[in-house]
Amino acid sequence: MQAVVSVLLEEALPRVLTITLLIGAGVGLANLAVEYGLVTVVARVGRYLTEPANLPPEVGTAVLTNTVSVTAGYGMLAEFREEGLLDDRATLIAVVINTFFGFVQHIFTYYGPVLVPILGLQVGLMYVGARAGISLGISLVGLLAGAVLLRGYEYDPHALDPETPDEEVRTTRDKLRAAGASTLERLRSIVPRLAVVYSLVFLALEYSDRLLEALAEVGITEPAAIVDPIAGLLGLPGAAVPVILVSLVDPTTGAITVAPLLGDVLTPDQAVITLLVGSLVSLTIGTVKRSIPFQFGIWGASFGAKVIVVNVGLKAAFIVVAIAVFFVA
Repeated sequence: MQAVVSVLLEEALPRVLTITLLIGAGVGLANLAVEYGLVTVVARVGRYLTEPANLPPEVGTAVLTNTVSVTAGYGMLAEFREEGLLDDRATLIAVVINTFFGFVQHIFTYYGPVLVPILGLQVGLMYVGARAGISLGISLVGLLAGAVLLRGYEYDPHALDPETPDEEVRTTRDKLRAAGASTLERLRSIVPRLAVVYSLVFLALEYSDRLLEALAEVGITEPAAIVDPIAGLLGLPGAAVPVILVSLVDPTTGAITVAPLLGDVLTPDQAVITLLVGSLVSLTIGTVKRSIPFQFGIWGASFGAKVIVVNVGLKAAFIVVAIAVFFVA
């Protein structure tokens, strides 16, 4: 029992609080933008992204917000869907388009300051370029899907209009109060789901030994048994296998592990392929640990499952394409 409480307090609670604050910021910004008419101002820039995909201009605000905070950007999209501006199909396409803009944020917060120094300039830029290409490819798929699937869609132009009685003059305090009330109402529907799903996921991970026992029962006693055939198919040396396995748990540690092997054991291309294979295999863990609780918390289980399937499917497909490009080259 003590272990369960410890997991909930030390793992689940901090994550729920952090995500709640970021979602609150995103939803709050969306509501303030509506109250002050800022959505239309920012949308003038975002329309270059939304027009080709047949999305309403307001979605450009959420897409651009992803370059600052992916969670806040998702929060804005959730608010637009809740208010009836977007239906499920349009929301899914907007989520796909978000991908590259969310990656841009990580260039400045992770890839540039952390990964490039670890891997060195050449391999670091090759890997970051590959990840950027993957993200850009996914966003382009979203634009193409919107151009085809949302053609002729009609959006309610008044979906985001503040509800104001005729001729009523609203003060700044009124607008802030209305935005705050709408944000709190939205968080009340999201936070309980976040808390429940994150708690279940972290408890499952804490008792993951049973998963290893289940694998052993079907003849997989070593995780490397799963990775070895993949490495052999791609012509990677045996030293790449531990890197891929480490990347399952932590991508940064995977990069640290591959760095000493550069030049003597792995060529730059092989190093990038190794890291990409690690990221491909780790999609399962990442989905369970991050995507499921986050997406279920924001959208609910039904629509959240659709978002996960689309996101993971596209990411896996484009990682495979990137691996193939480096393998052929």
